[in-house]
Amino acid sequence: MESFRKVIKGWLGKVLLVLFLTPLALVGIEGYFSGGGSKDSVQSINGQDISEKELEALTKSFQQQYLQYTNGDETLLNQSFIKNKALDMLVARTLLLQQAEKLGIALSDVQIEQMIAQQPSFQKDGQFSEELFANYLRSQGFPNSQSFIMNIRQDHALKNLTASVSDYALVSKVDIKQIVDLQTEKRTLHLASIKLDDYKKNITVTAQEIEDYYNKNTQQFKQISSVDADYILVTPTMFGQKEVVINDADLQQAYQKFAEAEKAKVEPVIKHILVTTDGKTDAEAKKLIDAAYAELNNGASFADVAKKYSDDTTSKNSGGQLAAYDKGLFGEEFDKTVSTLKTGEISKPVKTQFGYEVIQTQSPSIDIPSFESQKERLAAELKIAKTQNSFADAVNGLNEMVVGSDSLDVVAQEVKTAKVESVKNFTLGSQHAVFSDHSVKSKLFNDEVKNGDRNATSSIQLANGDVVWVKVRDYHASGVQSLKDATPRVKAKLIEQKAYAAAKVKIQKALDDFKTKPASAVVAESGIRFENAVTFARADGLLKRPIERAAFSLTAPKEGMWSATTAQLPNEMVVVAVSKVEDPLATGLPAEQVQEVSKLYQQLRAQQELDAYTAYLKSKAKIK
Repeated sequence: MESFRKVIKGWLGKVLLVLFLTPLALVGIEGYFSGGGSKDSVQSINGQDISEKELEALTKSFQQQYLQYTNGDETLLNQSFIKNKALDMLVARTLLLQQAEKLGIALSDVQIEQMIAQQPSFQKDGQFSEELFANYLRSQGFPNSQSFIMNIRQDHALKNLTASVSDYALVSKVDIKQIVDLQTEKRTLHLASIKLDDYKKNITVTAQEIEDYYNKNTQQFKQISSVDADYILVTPTMFGQKEVVINDADLQQAYQKFAEAEKAKVEPVIKHILVTTDGKTDAEAKKLIDAAYAELNNGASFADVAKKYSDDTTSKNSGGQLAAYDKGLFGEEFDKTVSTLKTGEISKPVKTQFGYEVIQTQSPSIDIPSFESQKERLAAELKIAKTQNSFADAVNGLNEMVVGSDSLDVVAQEVKTAKVESVKNFTLGSQHAVFSDHSVKSKLFNDEVKNGDRNATSSIQLANGDVVWVKVRDYHASGVQSLKDATPRVKAKLIEQKAYAAAKVKIQKALDDFKTKPASAVVAESGIRFENAVTFARADGLLKRPIERAAFSLTAPKEGMWSATTAQLPNEMVVVAVSKVEDPLATGLPAEQVQEVSKLYQQLRAQQELDAYTAYLKSKAKIK
C-alpha cells in the first residue's frame, strides 16, 4: 500500500489519470471531466457548469457508437439529436452526482487506494507493482492525481445511487404472467387472400376527396429531404490499357523513399534523469540535477547516474529509459529538448513541469531490406501509380470541360462508353451504387444545394477509385409535401381504400355468419378459399403485422366455430379466421425462459424508475 501512495503522491501521479472502473450505462465516465470554466459553459445545473469541452467529448463518443449502425456513413447521423442526447446525459449525471453528495455517498481516499492496489492488472507476484501502475497511467494521458481521485469517487457515487433506485424496481408477478401469456398463446389461423385489382377498375376519386383526405392527414405526408440528380461515371478501363514503362531511375528513386520511410518508423529511445521538488526545495532539486549532469560530463554512464539521482521510480533501474514516449505527454519543454538533440547527445539540465531533467536520445540501428529484394514489389507499385496518374490526368482534362460548360454531356462526348444517368428522390438513407458514396452525398445535400446551387460538381473520386460528376436538378426539402406533390399518392390511397371497402361488403355476410354458424357451413356457403390451418404464437414473428394484429385481437371461438375479421395489405384483403386458442398454461415457457423475461422486464422497470427519479431532480433544479 505504501508503494501505491508514493506513486500517487509523486511526480507521475501529478501527470496522469487512470480510469479502470466500468463506465455507467447512464453515461461513460472516461474523457468527460474537463472541468471547463464558465466561459465555455453550455448549461448550468444548480450553479455547476457543464462545459463545451465535456459536451463535445460525449457527443463525439455517441457519434462513434451510432456510426457502427450506419457502416461508417456520417451523413446518416442526426447530429442535432445526438448533441441534445449528450447534453441530456450530462445534465442527468450532474443532477445525480449532486444528489449523491447530499446523501453522503462517497468513498474515502483510503478506500480508493485499496481498490487500486487490489486490481490484478496492477499486481505482480501478488503484490502491487509501481511499474505496472505507472505504465498504465502513462498510457491514459490524463492530467493529475486530483482528477484521478475525484473521478473514481464520482463513478462509485453514481453507481451506488443509481443502484439504490434501479435495483429495487418492483416487478409484479401478474405482469410477468401476462407478458408470458401474450407471447406464448398459440392460435390456429385460417387465411384467405382476396386481390383488389378487379375492385379498382371502376373506382373514381374526385379532386375534392383528395384535398379533404390531404387536409385531414397531413402528418402522413411528411418527407425527408431528397434530390433529383444526373451523374456521369468514368472508370480507368474506359481509357484503354497503355503500356507502362518503368526504368531503373524510377526504381532507385522509389527505393530511396522506401528506405527513408523505414527509418522514420523507428521510434527513438528516450532516456532521462528526473529530480522532482517533492519533499525538497527548488534550489535543492537544481543542485542535485547539476551534480548528475557533472558526473555525466566526467564520463559516468547514464544508467549509473540515473540509478543514483533519478526520482522516476519506473525508469531509474532501466538505465533511465522511458517505456514509451509520445509528444505532448511530458510537456512542451521536454518535447522541445528532445527535438534539438542528436542521437547520443545529452542535454543540459532543463526545467519541466515535473522538476529538473537531463535527457538523452538514441536512434536504434535498423536493418533496411536490400534494393534487389524490393525491386519486384516496387516495380509493381510504380506501374499502378503511373496508371493512376494517367487516369488522373485524363480526369483533370474532363473536369475543366465540365466546370467550364456546366454540363455533364461533354464527358459523354469525349468518353464514348460513358453516359449520363438520372436518379430521382434520392435520400440520405437510399441505396445507390454511386450516390451512396459518402463523397457524393456530401455534394448532394450541402447548404449550397439547399440554397439553390444547381451547377455541375467538379470531379468526385469514389471509394473504389472511379470518378463521377453530379448535377442536381431539384432539391426537395424536408417537411410536409404540398397537395400537388402528394396528389398521386393520395389518389392511390383512396382507390385502395374504396376497393378494400367494396371487397369487404361482398364478404360481409360471411363475416356475420361466422358469429352464429359452424365454420364448415360458412366456408361452404361463402365460397371463400382458406389456406390450410397453421398455428402461430406472437413470439414467432412470422406473420405480417396487419395479419398478426387482426389474428390476436379476435376472441376465442366456441367449438366448431371461427372468429373472423379482415386485414389490409397492399392491393390485397386478407380474411383472418381463428379456429382454436391454446391455453398459455399448457404451452408456457420453460422456467429459465420465464426467468429471463422477468429479468428483462425488471431492467425496463429499473430504467423507468431511474428516469423518473432523474426527472424529479430536474424539476427541482435551477437549470440555466
